[in-house]
Amino acid sequence: MLHLNLPHWDEREGVCRDCLERFTHARSRVGLYLPTPGGVTLPKFKILPTPLRLGASPRYTGRGVTIAFLDSGFYPHPDITQPVNRILHYHSVLTRRADLAELATPDDSSWHGLMTSVVAAGNGFQSRGLYRGIASSAKLVLVKVGTTRRIYHDDIRRGLDWVYRHRHRFGIRIVNISCGGDYEASYLTDPLSQAAERLVKAGVVVVAASGNAGHQREHPVLPPASAPSVIAVGGFDDKNTLDPNEHDVYHSSYGVTVDGLQKPEIIAPSIWIAAPILPGTPTAQQAALYEQLSRAPDGELRAILAQHTGIDAELDAAAHLEPYQLRLLVEGKMRNEKVISGHYKHVDGTSFAAPIVSSIVAQMLEVNPRLTPQQVKRILIRTARRLPNIEADRQGWGVVNARLAVAAALNGGDILPSGHDFHLNGL
Repeated sequence: MLHLNLPHWDEREGVCRDCLERFTHARSRVGLYLPTPGGVTLPKFKILPTPLRLGASPRYTGRGVTIAFLDSGFYPHPDITQPVNRILHYHSVLTRRADLAELATPDDSSWHGLMTSVVAAGNGFQSRGLYRGIASSAKLVLVKVGTTRRIYHDDIRRGLDWVYRHRHRFGIRIVNISCGGDYEASYLTDPLSQAAERLVKAGVVVVAASGNAGHQREHPVLPPASAPSVIAVGGFDDKNTLDPNEHDVYHSSYGVTVDGLQKPEIIAPSIWIAAPILPGTPTAQQAALYEQLSRAPDGELRAILAQHTGIDAELDAAAHLEPYQLRLLVEGKMRNEKVISGHYKHVDGTSFAAPIVSSIVAQMLEVNPRLTPQQVKRILIRTARRLPNIEADRQGWGVVNARLAVAAALNGGDILPSGHDFHLNGL
């Protein structure tokens, strides 16, 4: 397992206790998805779970912490509603009401917020706990601020204002914003940035995606991520391995804001992220069919296709092929469509790096509720790990370090652990 994920590792160098625990945990999770002695083959293990890839402590899961999510729309997915519904409230700034029927009706606008909220706080209910978020016990407040077609600058501001007015009612400690404004602006005059700053002053940690324009000539970090007190999160690519030598930067937005601030502050995984598929959609039907076909014996493939005509036209046309040809076609479709299983696919973007950081903040506030937003930000920065050979302006202070951040929170906020092994072994 170590050599598989760390091809550059020399066993003569030994291994630290933290690394050994991490790989032992990885092996146990992979074991859940290997063929069983009884001959039943479970889904292939394809994407590393987020807590595992960051080495996050399984002991802390955001208990007692409420995260508000601002996004285009949401859906009450089983990973956040089963066995206990952890959604405290849903509000739409577009209709100015809490319409639970709207929340429960899936549409194109539901998917993005469904993914961001579950990436942070899902418990992996539909994967037997495998694809859970780091804050799998946190409570959620869902605030719709737009649609798939458009999220307006001022609607994000209205969402933040709503959170400010209701922060005590729902005990909101963190706001995750996986969307951005329409234009660059100084935080001194921009109402959206000022709304974010006001929340931070009120004791709420604000985390925002930096954007995905790093590969373009112009790649500014827009409000609210550009505001001084907001934790702007960029991305990196871990290549779906546990080998830090393979890590590379993602094309997240970066640079100096109009106020002279360098953004983002930190980076987190932003590709190969397991996220739920929106139920009741054609994509969900296709993913379920692909998984059923991948599980079935050769002799049942054609019968399954005959029972599910109309779901995938290419498979309908290929139903006459030999089993090995059908399997190659199905595997190719799962790979091209990024399907992991009938319930999950892997996604990319800083929209998913931000909720990963929000989930780590939930761990920090669970172990030390007295932390201020300023202390949280300082801890995340001081415990981050720089990617070698990558410009500092693209990664800020580097890759978020889940265990060290929680260890620092346990040690009183500003006081970082002096002996990492001593503190980390207890996590």
